[in-house]
Amino acid sequence: MQALEGLKVVDLATVLAGPGLARHLADFGAEVIKVERPEGDTTRGMGWRDPRDDESLMWKIVGRGKRTVVLDLKSRTGVDAMVRLSEWADVLVENMRPGTMERLGLGPEILRAQNPGLVFVRVSGFGQDGPYARRPGFATIAEAMSGLAALSGEPDGAPLLPPIALTDEITALAGAFATLAALRNRDRTGEGQVVDISLFDTMLQMMGPLPAAFAAHGYLQPRLGSGIPYSTPRGTYRCADGVWVAVSASSESVARRVLELFGIADDTRFTTFADRMAHRDSLEAAAVEWIGARPSDEVLAAFERVEAAIAPVYSMADVVADPHVKERGSLVDVDGVLMQGPVARLSGTPANIRHAGRPLGADTDAVLRELGLVADESGEGQEADGSLAGSSRASAQDPAASAREADGSLAGSSRASAQDPAASAREPPRGGSE
Repeated sequence: MQALEGLKVVDLATVLAGPGLARHLADFGAEVIKVERPEGDTTRGMGWRDPRDDESLMWKIVGRGKRTVVLDLKSRTGVDAMVRLSEWADVLVENMRPGTMERLGLGPEILRAQNPGLVFVRVSGFGQDGPYARRPGFATIAEAMSGLAALSGEPDGAPLLPPIALTDEITALAGAFATLAALRNRDRTGEGQVVDISLFDTMLQMMGPLPAAFAAHGYLQPRLGSGIPYSTPRGTYRCADGVWVAVSASSESVARRVLELFGIADDTRFTTFADRMAHRDSLEAAAVEWIGARPSDEVLAAFERVEAAIAPVYSMADVVADPHVKERGSLVDVDGVLMQGPVARLSGTPANIRHAGRPLGADTDAVLRELGLVADESGEGQEADGSLAGSSRASAQDPAASAREADGSLAGSSRASAQDPAASAREPPRGGSE
């Protein structure tokens, strides 16, 4: 038994925060159906490839544990199937530009009228309202406008963006938390709700006390390289053998031990926190000199002896080879792909990765059959790529059947789409979190 077993999730989102959110739910037992457009999710074409099948490694990670279904939301029948999936689901995750789901006839008012308990998770760049709501949502923009880039880099250098999908990964975790909070409320009240989470708001949370410091003191944190404004020594330092180490002396007791190690504990310039911050440059220079005069083995051993915080700066090769990573199972092999394990361990209901991301449309037939939307024997109404498209068909499901069977399988009565059948071609999904 897993913690989220029985939870039903539809993942309609694209790169990368929304699918990451759904991945975390899948790891802990939720049944997640990933809905892709006929050409496939953008992630399938991103980054490094698995040499065995030329599929993106990123897709195999973010798509793990999910069933994959192809629906053409430009067609009436594709929208009908999406409505049926939302009847079955407890959670729907989407990251289209605000207003697009409404134009498709798939807005929260329509879907929650049919399924009042639905938790409708909306991931976007700037949120569902405000003057920037309709701007394209990219992590780069959130990193620039949240203040993160302005803080990152060397004092005399350019602002820097993170070299990984930092914003997407953090938003995925925050979104999973917010989704579970909404589900907890639904457990008490029976009512679902809309969860509005944005890349910008998530990164602004990461700024900690800096908005308060500006409001109270007019303080604007400068770029400090690896430093932070409230602790020194703190940063990365090069040892005599060329190995880089990271050091932090953020607590008073650790700072005192580091000063003793450097032989400057009696220097009155460094007695208190305020003293050390006032003489940051001198203390940082002392750290560079002491560490730079010794090989890394000696430096690491000395810090560990006085119980001061230090670590070697790892490459990914070092991470993969580390014995702690191996013993903890922090990296796991899933269908021949090395990937991060579940984000947390639960003692009683541990997470489990069922499989890596599957081929495009691998589960379309099975899911449509469970929905009662299978094609007839001639295959009419189903495209060659497995997408549901073409004219609307009567459901093979008993129209009196309930929307959720007792065994949790997909079911539900056939309904006409809430979208005007004469409407023009619908806007395709747009990623709200690249």
